[in-house]
Amino acid sequence: MNRSGNDSTSQPQSDSPDSTTGGNPVPWWRRGVVYQVYVRSYADSNGDGTGDINGLRSRLPYLAELGIDAIWVNPWYKSPLTDGGYDVADYREIEERYGHIDDAFAMIAEAHELGIKLITDLVPNHTSDQHAWFQEAISSPPGHPSRDRYHIRPGKGPDGSEPPTNWVSVFGGSAWKRLDDGEWFLHLFNEHQPDLNWTNPEVRAEFESILEFWLDNGADGFRVDVAHGLAKDPAFPDDEEVAVLLASATRPDHPFWDRDELHQIVRDWRAILDSYEGDRMMVAEAWVNSQDRLALYLRPDEYHQSFNFDFLQTEWRAPDIRAAIVDAVTNAAAVGSTPTWVLSNHDVVRHPTRLGLPLDTDWRSWLLDGPHDILDADLGARRARAAALLMLSLPGSTYIYQGEELGLPEVWDLPLDVLDDPVWEQSNHQSKGRDGCRVPIPWTRDGESFGFGDGPGWLPQPASFGELSAEAQAGDPASSLELHRAAIALRATHLVHDEELTMLDTDDHIVAFRRGSGVEVWVNLSGAPIELPAGDVLLRSVAGATGPLGVDEAAWVLPA
Repeated sequence: MNRSGNDSTSQPQSDSPDSTTGGNPVPWWRRGVVYQVYVRSYADSNGDGTGDINGLRSRLPYLAELGIDAIWVNPWYKSPLTDGGYDVADYREIEERYGHIDDAFAMIAEAHELGIKLITDLVPNHTSDQHAWFQEAISSPPGHPSRDRYHIRPGKGPDGSEPPTNWVSVFGGSAWKRLDDGEWFLHLFNEHQPDLNWTNPEVRAEFESILEFWLDNGADGFRVDVAHGLAKDPAFPDDEEVAVLLASATRPDHPFWDRDELHQIVRDWRAILDSYEGDRMMVAEAWVNSQDRLALYLRPDEYHQSFNFDFLQTEWRAPDIRAAIVDAVTNAAAVGSTPTWVLSNHDVVRHPTRLGLPLDTDWRSWLLDGPHDILDADLGARRARAAALLMLSLPGSTYIYQGEELGLPEVWDLPLDVLDDPVWEQSNHQSKGRDGCRVPIPWTRDGESFGFGDGPGWLPQPASFGELSAEAQAGDPASSLELHRAAIALRATHLVHDEELTMLDTDDHIVAFRRGSGVEVWVNLSGAPIELPAGDVLLRSVAGATGPLGVDEAAWVLPA
């Protein structure tokens, strides 16, 4: 193998930690490790089966020991929870099942004392149907100004009995629901999530005020949900393709995804963030048509970063992984940003399970349709450890989903009668949904919910969770938890002082690159062990391994 690095595709940087910011201190978000918390499933402080803010507060020392830079909290606002909190009834109040607004303020302050930033989830595309605005709209007659805050329109047909367009909800079925007075409201997600009308100045002013509220109370940033969905074609044309997924944004001139009009909204938000001290930031959840379109979201006066879903969806093949890395690094550098890396989140099958399935398996359908005996759980766990070392070695920001550090697999066999995700019902039981990655976290070997709370959690945990708990893994050098702790610590000392990445010349079954510090990262996706370069092996994904790098194993090496 030629490790000369002559095929470099990097955007060269100097070794100075300030090299990418013109000599200024590097903002924390450019190179941080962010830990995603799905509050409902993290830790239950009062035994009611639902995770809460005080439960999260009790686990802050654990997160500090893990070594993270920031917490991203999924929506914790007042909500009926028909879609896991992404149906917000009040953006300035905490859902009572999670606690009180004072608990949130206390948690932010305590996290800051531990050196941990806080990113809260902003949901601007839609509200809950229980939001005061929507309740006012539906209790008012057609034509009332309150209705203009949403997309409420007459139907088609002689009696208005047909939906205004053929648009389809992301969760399945029509994206329109008829009100008792005969008009229809738009909901691109479930029927309890009416879409806001972002041409209405009241909507714009309200969300600017919401941003200021959380910034004034210590939030360090925002993850913006459905960032590509705010603008709708004012002509309300039918959708020629009638696509049903977020990924339907991956075509140009869509009637409700990735429209140019939304960018002024983002610029107004960015101006607010820039008026605050402390490197406040926004990261977009944007499913778009191309890297060129994504670059528009990352212009200097818009988002700081956007999630890199290409990396998450890349199959366990070396050429595909190399291409995803090079594309993300190159395109982020072109607009002065840094890439983000994520393997799992609250919306996808956990990667230890995905990586244990045969290549090119439709893992969303597999949850329900199987065949389930094709899953190789041990293979998935081994690959997940290698993927963790790969992800944590890349330049930019890494997002870790809760339980990922424990190597938790998807709970794919949840009984159908406990499913809570609206995808299950709205798809007419054709898609099992996302509950399997939202099962409560195990903290102890024993107990009715393995330390999640004093009683059972809102979703059942498998018996195997006891030995995957934080208690069982702490101090075990062979555990996934200790691998993540070691990798995050080594990342801080060896891999965050530059943003340089040079791909090494290897065969088609190896991923290898060199960082600006000189550290080389090797991932073996071939069918046989390979020799590592001579030097100091900093970390391997298989604890205690020596000699050649095994199949589906990764290593960080500081060459001699």
